[in-house]
Amino acid sequence: MKQIGTFGASRYTIRDLQLFRDADAAVVTAVLAPCALVRLARGKRVEDAFRARLYILLSGLLEVATDSKTGLSDGTNRRILPGESVGEQSVLDDAVNLEAMTALEDCELLVIEPDLVWQLIDSSNAVARNLLRLLSFRIRAANALLRRRQKLGEFYRQLSLNDALTGLYNRAWLNEMLPQLVAHAHQEGSPLSLVMIDLDHFKRFNDTHGHVAGDSALCAAAGVIRAALRPTDFAVRYGGEEMMAILPDTTEARAAMVAERLCLRMRKAVVFPDMRQPLPHITGSFGVASLAPHADESDLIAAADAALYRAKEGGRDRYCL
Repeated sequence: MKQIGTFGASRYTIRDLQLFRDADAAVVTAVLAPCALVRLARGKRVEDAFRARLYILLSGLLEVATDSKTGLSDGTNRRILPGESVGEQSVLDDAVNLEAMTALEDCELLVIEPDLVWQLIDSSNAVARNLLRLLSFRIRAANALLRRRQKLGEFYRQLSLNDALTGLYNRAWLNEMLPQLVAHAHQEGSPLSLVMIDLDHFKRFNDTHGHVAGDSALCAAAGVIRAALRPTDFAVRYGGEEMMAILPDTTEARAAMVAERLCLRMRKAVVFPDMRQPLPHITGSFGVASLAPHADESDLIAAADAALYRAKEGGRDRYCL
């Protein structure tokens, strides 16, 4: 960045500067006359940009990147056109400027020291209004960006809580939500039931039909579970070929009916929609348990797992309480 003169000796006028629009030209020109005019070559950064100063782009194209810790790009770069300014917030706050400025083209910049900015604000209502307008626009833009980031963050958070293959909730979701569902059931005195599901002889299925068919079987089973549940219920892939259905406001007797329905529908599940291929069938074993008084989520899972073991010991393709 090289000083090439002062604003008073340049070809530029205050009509070129958005911040001073409608201000008294004679007053503003007199204040800006001694301010440095600098040239910034394409690809170069503004030197000493961390100082609290106001920069106004007179020609060229400038890229501004903001990061609250480093001043480096955080992916929200904005481009500054001739007549626009950078650094207002740092001057008003008397704080370090965290905006890194890089020339995308050869640029000429007007550099205004903080005391002159305050002098212009004090002497011109138009300058004060323009500055308030500019800051208001920046705040609205920042809020809009924050809302987009929050939505994107929530989107990715939801993705992290779903199993990539089956689309069911995953173990991370279970660890976060089941304790809340248990606490709510105890607080409200309402029943909470869980059906633990294990696909029968799944290793044999994989060995016989291949892992691609195994993935198809898992997806088919997940589809059966989803279709059989209410909107208020939850389907989870617990791990491997184990899944579960969490049933709020559901007694053990009602949960047993759900397990029986799932068992029947699992036998009819279509693994390969293409009828030219062999049609393997899948069955499942189901363990049903309801939340006992003073029990926690680990107790509920353990009770359902014990019931699942009894279903397997009883011959599989069935449910047990």
